Amino acid sequence: MNGASSQGGGNHLARTDQGGLYRELSRSNLPATKRWYAVVGLLLLVTLWGVGCFVYMMKVGMGVTGLNRPVMWGALIASFVFWIGLSHSGTLISAILRITNATWRAPILRGAEAMTAFALMVGGLFPLIHIGRNWRFYYMLPYPNSRQLWPNLRSPLMWDAVAINTYLLGSLTFLYFGMIPDLAIARDHSTGWRKKFYTVLALGFRGSHNEWRRYHVASTIFAILIIPVAVSVHSIVGWDFAMAKVPGWHSTIFAPYFVTGAIFSGLAGVVLVMAALRKVYRLERVLTVVQFENLGKLLCTMSLLWGYFYFAEFLTVWYNRNPEEWEVYRSYGGHFLPLWLSMVVCNFVIPFPLLCMRRVRRSIPALCFVSFLVVVGMYAERFLIVVTSLARRNDPFIWHNYFPTWVEFSILAGALAMFLLLYTVFAKLFPIMAVSDIQERLFQATDRVVGGTTVESLARPEASGEGEHG
Repeated sequence: MNGASSQGGGNHLARTDQGGLYRELSRSNLPATKRWYAVVGLLLLVTLWGVGCFVYMMKVGMGVTGLNRPVMWGALIASFVFWIGLSHSGTLISAILRITNATWRAPILRGAEAMTAFALMVGGLFPLIHIGRNWRFYYMLPYPNSRQLWPNLRSPLMWDAVAINTYLLGSLTFLYFGMIPDLAIARDHSTGWRKKFYTVLALGFRGSHNEWRRYHVASTIFAILIIPVAVSVHSIVGWDFAMAKVPGWHSTIFAPYFVTGAIFSGLAGVVLVMAALRKVYRLERVLTVVQFENLGKLLCTMSLLWGYFYFAEFLTVWYNRNPEEWEVYRSYGGHFLPLWLSMVVCNFVIPFPLLCMRRVRRSIPALCFVSFLVVVGMYAERFLIVVTSLARRNDPFIWHNYFPTWVEFSILAGALAMFLLLYTVFAKLFPIMAVSDIQERLFQATDRVVGGTTVESLARPEASGEGEHG
């Protein structure tokens, strides 16, 4: 295999006709098989089991969970923080890659953006599950009512409601807008109900010069606008904790620390999802080693940043030796030692040195192993942030350890199954690869002979449109 094939994964696709390229990139949209229905059925059963446990908790009361004074936030709130962090994988990373015009971005855009939307949908449910009187969730909505009540805008719960809904709406718009050209391609290659379905969603897109020009301008504007929204969402989640005068929470570093952790876990999630798509839908010629190696570089950078922020937070507490805060950190060496070791080992001790090695970054199984460790480590970190500060809060007389019950574990399993179910159905109905972006990149790609090796180069026009291609 020549250099272009092995490195960029591009020109060998460029030699494929457009019809063949679309068929290769849309394998996920083929008619469903028995295996697909079996997987969807299993995920649906687990999701329904989680829903059933939630209904049971709502009927019997929060006493079926492991929550007790002083630990009134537990695995459900930790999962909320984790899923919202995981949602930073797609839209934020996709927007940054679009603005920087990273040439390797095209195959991962759609899958990452879809991951954002579904992670937000799942994560946004946890505050509703946790509030106890779930049937009164509408109290958070700012609407005129006969009780002459208005939501308390000083409440972090209200901040979460506004931020998550804004980010979800923006992410869904960003995802859908990026799919319009691909929906038009799918419309032209489909028959029956799918053709009618894609015709409605394509909004009459025909690929004219003006349509493409407006599409690229609007895509850039969307990407610029969604970045501050994404950053603000997890900053607000961090402020949920930092605004409370609880030992271990009341810190100015929480907003950037949470954003860094969100991008870190999101990148790991993208690697796992892309590897699964590559394997299941045989996309080896599209999702090449190049994409995974670059994701590995980003993951290595975020591992270093996460280690720096955690060290900075620990250093200030260690130097100050405030009794209440220091007791929280001392608990890491006792009851919470397994979680603390999992966090440090899975987020820094193993990932950073391994990802510094090119051989590991270019090995997809090894990169998936590291990414799985990061996901586990980041959930352990979220759990430690939520639980330990409450378990060692102020008066030693009320200290109490916490462990989730089977009800909470069932709800967590149902949430994971719901995410996988949404993603599986989405991949079956919509193009999971950004077909138009890949075609645009292949149109610019050329083969150049350098010495005795054929490598890929990109031909880009000047801004005026009249310059030489280089």
